[in-house]
Amino acid sequence: MKLKQITISLFFFVAITGCSTDEWISLFDGKSLEGWTANENASSWILEDGAIVTAGERSHLFYTGEVMDHKFKNFEFSVDVKTTPGSNSGIYIHTGFQDEGWPAKGYECQVFNSANPPANPGDYVEHKMTGSIYAIRNIWKQVVPDNEWFNYRIVVEGKTVRTYINDMLASDYTEPSELWRPDDWQGRRLNDEGGTFAFQCHDPGSKVAYKNIRVKALADDLQSPGTPPDDLVFEEQILRLATDNFPLIDLHTHLKGGMTEDDALDQARKYGYTYGIAVNCGLKMGFETDEELNAFVDNYKPSPFTWFAMQAEGREWLELFTPESRERFDYVFTDAMTWTNDDGLRMRTWLTEETEVGDPQDFMEQLVDRIVTIVTTEPIDIYVNPTFLPDEINELYETLWTEERMDKVVAALVESGVALEINNGRKIPGPAFLKKAHEAGVKFTFGTNNVRAESLGRMDYAIRMIGELGLTPADMWIPGN
Repeated sequence: MKLKQITISLFFFVAITGCSTDEWISLFDGKSLEGWTANENASSWILEDGAIVTAGERSHLFYTGEVMDHKFKNFEFSVDVKTTPGSNSGIYIHTGFQDEGWPAKGYECQVFNSANPPANPGDYVEHKMTGSIYAIRNIWKQVVPDNEWFNYRIVVEGKTVRTYINDMLASDYTEPSELWRPDDWQGRRLNDEGGTFAFQCHDPGSKVAYKNIRVKALADDLQSPGTPPDDLVFEEQILRLATDNFPLIDLHTHLKGGMTEDDALDQARKYGYTYGIAVNCGLKMGFETDEELNAFVDNYKPSPFTWFAMQAEGREWLELFTPESRERFDYVFTDAMTWTNDDGLRMRTWLTEETEVGDPQDFMEQLVDRIVTIVTTEPIDIYVNPTFLPDEINELYETLWTEERMDKVVAALVESGVALEINNGRKIPGPAFLKKAHEAGVKFTFGTNNVRAESLGRMDYAIRMIGELGLTPADMWIPGN
């Protein structure tokens, strides 16, 4: 019996019995497009070195072959992918053939590793990266490089969709019983009867190759291994932002208080966030020497799904760490919570026993002067924990942060091009300060500065400020952009 006949018989058995084959079945012979059908612009698909390659105007290539009568419900799908710089594509699941346009049914699993600079200010810049369940659970960071083959695996079990990049879990989403979807994306869901696969040719400038296309059928009656979101009001909020391409990124996260990188990644997949993991560098705050820091970095293997940040502590940090050490991080940030007052007292202002406030107005004048100096002279990307005040005077926050003081700090941020953190943990700066910064054109980041795993939270304050200030993706600072 020929291999094709064996394949058809095997999947006929699966279709009738609902049993798993536990076997990988090829959907592409490496030589032709047999079993695949393009809708519009069929010439956008070519064969090159045993791979299917995108090469033209928008088109989608659907699997229409005999395996499972191209109806796949629960399955593992595997394909090797190679992108070129700036190329956009996608893999659709639970979809169906349509003559033209973007597929209306099923989910798109994003293929996009790097963005080209926009031709004009204000042009759309895609932020949803490879591994994303597009606009449902996004990844906001490049995970794999262009011009290199990587494996993309998609698993559907019950109502759970999971994506894997080089066998690393990327996205994990389980549909709740009630789904919110934008009006024009109502079909973005799993279909009870299953569906087929499709590859996307996004535009003439995007060249992406696919090979080793395989599927393994799983039993139809599998239970969902994942947990659906329980707060459907919040779920709608983050889906609206994800749909609008708003990068939901927390760049100020620490592995402390028992939190591990796996905990952070679980939290990231739960909401479709991406995190930056920071290490403290400074006197009495973590690594104190260049040698200590480099020894740590030499042995630390950060996840490709997280950024790696240096939190520079105290004003001595520039003397302690060389530029070469700083360049080993994706970005550097600092705050004004450690500084020396006019009387020569070095203060860590979150510690009451080390802080001398004295006259609140004089304290504020010194603090604002230190902030301006830090922001305009230190080689940082983000100013974090902004507008923090010691407990002794925090109840006077609205009074002490006058218009004039806010204006000085905002002007320093504009002059230096340093981004401003919207801090979820402390819920600072307040809306008045953030409005001034937004009107002045300051870029923003989100950060939590968690002290333990359970305090990582959902970025509620940042999400509220997005709405109150009318922030757009263009207002955000992203490492490497």
